Amino acid sequence: MTQTPIALLQSEPSGSRPVIALSEGSDPRVIAGALAAIEAGIASIILVADRAEAAAELAAQGARETEFLTIHDPADSDLTTGFAAAFHELRSHKGMDADKARKAMEAPLGYAAMLVRQGHAAGTVGGAVATTSDVVRTALQVIGKSADAPMVSSFFLMYPSESAGEDARAMLYSDCGLVIDPNAAELAAIAAASARSCRSLMRQEPKIAMLSFSTKGSAKHPNIDKVSEAAALLRADHPELEVDGELQFDAAFVPAIGAKKSPGSTVAGQANVMIFPNLDAGNIGYKMTQRLGGYLALGPILQGLSKPANDLSRGCSVEDVTGMIAVTVLQAKGQEEKSLLKGAS
Repeated sequence: MTQTPIALLQSEPSGSRPVIALSEGSDPRVIAGALAAIEAGIASIILVADRAEAAAELAAQGARETEFLTIHDPADSDLTTGFAAAFHELRSHKGMDADKARKAMEAPLGYAAMLVRQGHAAGTVGGAVATTSDVVRTALQVIGKSADAPMVSSFFLMYPSESAGEDARAMLYSDCGLVIDPNAAELAAIAAASARSCRSLMRQEPKIAMLSFSTKGSAKHPNIDKVSEAAALLRADHPELEVDGELQFDAAFVPAIGAKKSPGSTVAGQANVMIFPNLDAGNIGYKMTQRLGGYLALGPILQGLSKPANDLSRGCSVEDVTGMIAVTVLQAKGQEEKSLLKGAS
């Protein structure tokens, strides 16, 4: 069974603890998740919050600031003025004035994202209180899209329970949280980014299923044409990837059905990257897999940013917070390795 991000980090000890900034640093779940991540040895944490509130909640949980856990209050931080100036310069072409920039950096989401942009943290996690739209908007405005990414999208990592059946396996579902109705080119770009995420976060070679309500022409509709076109674009741009589509979910997931509906395919019945045709299908699909199938769902995880920033569900658990910290650490380490390879070439 594929290891979870926490297990991966613990099985690949590097001695380093990347700093992750948590923008809701006084939330009890966030603090408990942060303490668990520190205990697991996977990260150092900056809690971005009102200092008194965060310290009180830390004390209530029997903890305090340490070398691995610090509180940053944007209202009294020595960094806030510089952050405001940097954000003003970054967004002045969009009409951002100095006062608005200061207010944005005094807000925990903005401050946490600027910690990442300015190199004080390797990544950031928010969304236990803030909405997904606020988390994503702040990440895009402050951290920005990666220069080599055509778009920003999201995905969920899905892990089966230990009691799951023999066909159960870890999978990546995309896009389930951000892009509402991608066209064929966007769908292909989401799939390509998801393939990279599969390699870096699951340590598996991606087998990509482009999902639809049809399998290999079993029905006719413009929505099916979009998925088939996306699969063709993906093959043309990335001939090294294993991809099949359009496929119904059962043909992508169940070996016997995949062999019958798409004979000879190296993906059908074995897919570990499921690309949904739109956000309706993706969001419904991951929640059904989670609630009916008993899978652990980690996400939405963002891909395509220049540095890692991730979102939590407002209904998240302590375990979700720790899991997302681990995901963000893996992304940060992957980007660091990518930069080192570029520098060596």
